[in-house]
Amino acid sequence: MTDLSKRSLMKVAALTALTSAVLIGCGKKEEAPAAAAPAAAPAAAPAPKAEPLKIAFAYVGPVGDGGWTFAHDNGRKAIEKEFGDKIVTSFVENVPESADAERVIRDLASQGNKLVFGTTFGYMEPMLKVSADFKDVKFEHATGYKTSENMRTYDSRTYEGAYMAGVIAGGMTKSNTLGVVASIPIPEVIRNINSFTLGAQSVNPKIKTKVVWVNGWFDPPKETEAATSLINGGADILFQNTDSSAVLQTAEKMGKRAFGWDSDMTAYGPKAHLGSAVINWAPYYIKATKDALEGTWSTGGVWWGVKEGAIDMVSVAEDVPAEIKAKVDTVRAGLKDGSFSIWKGPIVGQDGKEVLAKDTVADDKFLGGVKFYVKGVEGKVPN
Repeated sequence: MTDLSKRSLMKVAALTALTSAVLIGCGKKEEAPAAAAPAAAPAAAPAPKAEPLKIAFAYVGPVGDGGWTFAHDNGRKAIEKEFGDKIVTSFVENVPESADAERVIRDLASQGNKLVFGTTFGYMEPMLKVSADFKDVKFEHATGYKTSENMRTYDSRTYEGAYMAGVIAGGMTKSNTLGVVASIPIPEVIRNINSFTLGAQSVNPKIKTKVVWVNGWFDPPKETEAATSLINGGADILFQNTDSSAVLQTAEKMGKRAFGWDSDMTAYGPKAHLGSAVINWAPYYIKATKDALEGTWSTGGVWWGVKEGAIDMVSVAEDVPAEIKAKVDTVRAGLKDGSFSIWKGPIVGQDGKEVLAKDTVADDKFLGGVKFYVKGVEGKVPN
């Protein structure tokens, strides 16, 4: 090979090497791999939803009685509306005031109910017994007087409704004879008979009241029989302390007048109906449920009336005179603001002896122990 050829080959090699170096120098540098993003922290698990408070009711009658039990069941529905899914309610109806009551109440506590309402006086001893065995359950007993660390009592001042009914009866009677179909001779019922009579006498001092006892809370045939007997005995206006609508229906059939009791019974005897003394259990049931949910529940006793919105006289008949309606309104207002007392002396018993001295106002202890008739009530208080 000539020197020229060698020089040409060396020149080409040099140029090739230079070109490669330039290309390498001008090329894109290799990037370092991107750092991995930190792993996201696991989402916090949602807090477990609190179990609803289980609440049970034991009813002495059927929910369709139109009176006492119907009113309690309206209260149960009110707490369902108020507290929604925070609670679950159930009920057992037609629970007799007997050994059966203990079995039912014990069963309700065993099912996990943590708040149990017993809605009649005769459940007192069974509930007291069961409460001792279920310390984690709160028991509420209607109309009783015995308590324990986990059982309290509640009641409505039904005698206030009875008095307002009496005012109307006193202004409407033509025979001056009133009739009462009574259930069981306990102070609650005797107090209502007396209050009805006192209300009537505040309008018409000539009033006499006859009473027939049926010895049960809900017994439509016996209530019908008692109402018929009273009408045949001269009573033209009937009052009741029983749970069905039978008394009002009997008055309707026999052309007399009567009152609804515990619930608005207008529909059961629209021509006979003078008004209904109703109980609204909703305010108390809402309070009791709230206490249980918030951990503020405590034992004791509660007795609510017109003042607390638990008692009222409703659906007063159109033919009741305006002055009588006005008197009822005055009584209601006085009970609400505390300026009027139904049981204020002088009050005289059936035997003519003074039971409350002039200007003396009965306290709850006195009212809770009424076992006598006031003057104007005929017959004897059963043992």
